[in-house]
Amino acid sequence: MSVRRLAEASVQPASFAFNRANAAAAKQWIKKYPKGREQSAIIPLLMIAQEQEGWVTKAAIETISDMLGMPRIRGLEVATFYTQYQLNPVGTRAHIQVCGTTPCMLRGSEALMDVCRSKIHHDQFHTNDKGTLSWEEVECLGACVNAPMVMVFKDTFEDLTPERLAEIIDLYDAGKGASVAPGPQNGRTGSEPASGLTTLKSEKAILKSTRDREAKEAAKAAKAAPDAIIAAPVPAPATAPVAPSNASKPKTDAAETSPALKTPSKTKVAPAAEKAASVSAPRHSAVNANKAAPEVEKVSKQRSGPIAKAAPATAFKAPEAKVPMAKPAKPSLEDKNRPAGIDRPAAVDDLKLISGVGPKIEGILHTLGIFTFAQVASWKKAEREWVDGYLSFQGRIDRDDWVKQAKALAKGGVAEYIRVFGKKPV
Repeated sequence: MSVRRLAEASVQPASFAFNRANAAAAKQWIKKYPKGREQSAIIPLLMIAQEQEGWVTKAAIETISDMLGMPRIRGLEVATFYTQYQLNPVGTRAHIQVCGTTPCMLRGSEALMDVCRSKIHHDQFHTNDKGTLSWEEVECLGACVNAPMVMVFKDTFEDLTPERLAEIIDLYDAGKGASVAPGPQNGRTGSEPASGLTTLKSEKAILKSTRDREAKEAAKAAKAAPDAIIAAPVPAPATAPVAPSNASKPKTDAAETSPALKTPSKTKVAPAAEKAASVSAPRHSAVNANKAAPEVEKVSKQRSGPIAKAAPATAFKAPEAKVPMAKPAKPSLEDKNRPAGIDRPAAVDDLKLISGVGPKIEGILHTLGIFTFAQVASWKKAEREWVDGYLSFQGRIDRDDWVKQAKALAKGGVAEYIRVFGKKPV
């Protein structure tokens, strides 16, 4: 996204104030937001200021920010972020925004930009000699079906040709922009196909009222001339319907092709014969249903859960899956690197203030004779590795820096911890 800056100080007005009508509109916009959220009205208020002045001035941004009780830098952030705000003076009669996104580009928007270059100024955001017109290329303006298009203030002009855009520019330059009808410029309505409507040409399929009216008219006509309706011949179908061929239907004794099983069927079967041919469903037996078929699993047993089937001998097994990994053994309590323990003192430090130490770990440390911050603060590398292995946490002590935390807590408690780490211990 290109950098957007405010206009040079030489063109900035000294002050800004809403006129009476816009001041009332600004107050109405502010009232639409809940108490404490009035700053959200900055977007519509900046638009009102732009419509009044033609562009958004630095004085307008600062005045609106002060109205909403927000820092001026926040107002500047909004105004410079959204491209809908013009931060430099534009044409007093028209600022033409030409859509340059793909649909419009494919339909000739480059030719429209050439018209703007020839009739206004070669460069964007520059006014013509009289200061009445300016132009810029913008992203999608939302009428891709009617490409190419331009926007002048709040009006869009679509289905443009270079010749038609040149006429519109001349009218705006002459002060007659209000006489130009917005919308498609080739005569079509809205976004219908350029060739005209191809579907839904009649309201009959849409409006129930239209269908009801036609039904009433037909009933009225039938009542007025019943003899004519009776005498009217019924048109015969163009071709008589052809019955489907039976040539492709196989004739077997299978149930799928038996005509006796189709309903309705031309082939009728006596109820007694149909009942004799039918097989009744077996009675439900929970015991039998819960047994495995012996011919399948070679055993008759109750299914008490999922049955683990042996893997094929040739199935690939990952090396780590062949031999279960054994948990590493804890270091010996008689190891020389075990930290020295002490008898439980009268005042025990809350070791849970050290990040990474919970109630369970604190209890284990107590069984090892670790009760104070000073003890943890004195651990050397070998002692930290021993505790790491004993607690099965591999690296947590150094990762969370228990020693540094314990030193701060031993020196000045929570206050010293906050001074060193900038936060409360958790």
